[in-house]
Amino acid sequence: MSVSETSTYNGRRLPLLSKSQVSLHASEKSCWVTLYNRKIYDVTNFLEEHPAGAELILEWAGKDITEILADPVSHTHSESAYEMLDDEMLIGYLATAEEEDELLEKHKDMEVVPEPVDLTEFGDLPPESLLEVKTDHSYDYQKHKFLDLNKPLLKQVLFSNWTKEFYLDQVHRPRHYGKGSAPLFGNVLEPFSLTAWWVVPVLWLPVNFYIFSIGWKNQSHLLSIIMWCIGLFVWTLLEYSLHRFLFHLDHYLPNHQFAFTLHFLLHGIHHYLPMDKMRLVMPPALFVVLCYPIGKLVFFLLPFYPACSGFAGGTLGYIMYDTTHYALHHSKLPKYLQELKTYHLEHHYKNYELGFGVTSKFWDRVFGTVLNPEDVYQKKN
Repeated sequence: MSVSETSTYNGRRLPLLSKSQVSLHASEKSCWVTLYNRKIYDVTNFLEEHPAGAELILEWAGKDITEILADPVSHTHSESAYEMLDDEMLIGYLATAEEEDELLEKHKDMEVVPEPVDLTEFGDLPPESLLEVKTDHSYDYQKHKFLDLNKPLLKQVLFSNWTKEFYLDQVHRPRHYGKGSAPLFGNVLEPFSLTAWWVVPVLWLPVNFYIFSIGWKNQSHLLSIIMWCIGLFVWTLLEYSLHRFLFHLDHYLPNHQFAFTLHFLLHGIHHYLPMDKMRLVMPPALFVVLCYPIGKLVFFLLPFYPACSGFAGGTLGYIMYDTTHYALHHSKLPKYLQELKTYHLEHHYKNYELGFGVTSKFWDRVFGTVLNPEDVYQKKN
């Protein structure tokens, strides 16, 4: 058999998997076995149907069953038993050591991972090299019974029957789709959910400079700068407040699927798939929706020209925030920003209830929500 990510059996495309991957499926929730140290079978659904009981199979979960199937002392299995395995339970082939090495060399995007990485457990921040390792989609769904990454996500959230506690616990446990962006809508609306990071400065910087220029030309330059600085400072508080009290409404969320869906659209999908490059900055339409009432308030409270300067400072703060947010997830950064990057990624992988500052820790210190090394999230009972 040639080395590839998939092989064919009766017209079905089957993956080539490592021994360590098979060994992870050794429980009644997910029970895999191998035959001839080559074929891999998922016998989970057969456990309760096995004439000798599930316990006998579970003794061999994650292992090779060639000898025990042919053992006359235990029970000699008929040809039909072997046929049933191939026809109904065959899910892949076991890679040899040489094939694993060749797969790693040929598939550096880690489509096949010899040592599966589960990042859904909160703890110390994983090494940066692991943050984009593809989640084992089928294993993740079998283990958590939450979202199937291969199907449109929003529809699954909308028609779910989860409790709020289950939803909040699962949506904040990071996964990585591994093939670009996971389907959110799964229809013509899909492109509107995807935004490249460069769209933010390209689209909004010209608007920002234009608004600033109105204030600059029509009042004293000193007042213009002062109001611009005030607007920028106010943005830092707004950044913190939006992140903590809107995006992480979390435990104040109504226990209803519609509320889960809105939460998922606003911020839940980012925590569920934190390394998705196309969902790290705010889509323009969502920015307009959130910015409009804030802008109306600024221009209501202040004279027009000072309002222009202040609003320009605030919106520049937003532009800097969104581009910084992308960099914290996907760029090599100097020491100060690297510390900020670690701090923000710990918000995702360590404790989502602390560390709400993105561009700085200032307001976390003011409001007592600094994420410290010992602050690993503990699930509430």
